Amino acid sequence: MADDERTAGLAHAHRAILEKKCVVFPTDTVYGIAADAFSPQAVTMLLASKGRSRAMPPPVLMPRLNALDALATDVFPEARQLAEAFWPGGLTLILHAQPSLDWDLGDTKGTVALRIPADEVAQELLTLTGPLAVSSANRTGQPAAQTAAEARDQLAESVEVYLEDGFRPVEGADAVPSTIVDATSLPLRVVRQGAVSLERLREVVPGLLDTDGNAAGMDTSTSGPAAGESADDKVSGAE
Repeated sequence: MADDERTAGLAHAHRAILEKKCVVFPTDTVYGIAADAFSPQAVTMLLASKGRSRAMPPPVLMPRLNALDALATDVFPEARQLAEAFWPGGLTLILHAQPSLDWDLGDTKGTVALRIPADEVAQELLTLTGPLAVSSANRTGQPAAQTAAEARDQLAESVEVYLEDGFRPVEGADAVPSTIVDATSLPLRVVRQGAVSLERLREVVPGLLDTDGNAAGMDTSTSGPAAGESADDKVSGAE
């Protein structure tokens, strides 16, 4: 989109977030539907738009690494190493939520899934709004949207603003969601394979367990998500 269109679109999306409404915007993996992470009303609207229950709480996208300790607590050094290595990027970390924060993302059991997207439009919006609850922009069980137009076909009037910026990740490429790592206990464990491979993660944290709970050298499977598999098919609905 042109610079003036982007500026106007981002301003409109920012107003919508302040008004506790939902917006759709591009990320580096797929398009996401977003709401104010600190507004239970807005998060409820997000879940309703997707047709999902509180049992599948949305992750939170944030603009920069220095927000990590404001949103999470008891962060293990291994988790911090992964964040420093792969953020911004396609890695989501499940961490212990900062108990002092006033938020209600659903049935999180005291955790929060965090990520910094490597996408210019997403970064600009997050810089304006602060952390957002974000899930893949699709109805539960449907393919993840790779354009705002695809998202609109599924979410329609439940979303106030759609920011279109072309295909994500790129036209013709499969929609691959972020890799999710459970970093709430040691050893860290991959709970969904995605954009960042197990091999790359283990270059930073060699003791990382795979999705079957196996350590390096004991893996039974290193396959990623099937082509076109959306975030809803796996853990937490992370985009």
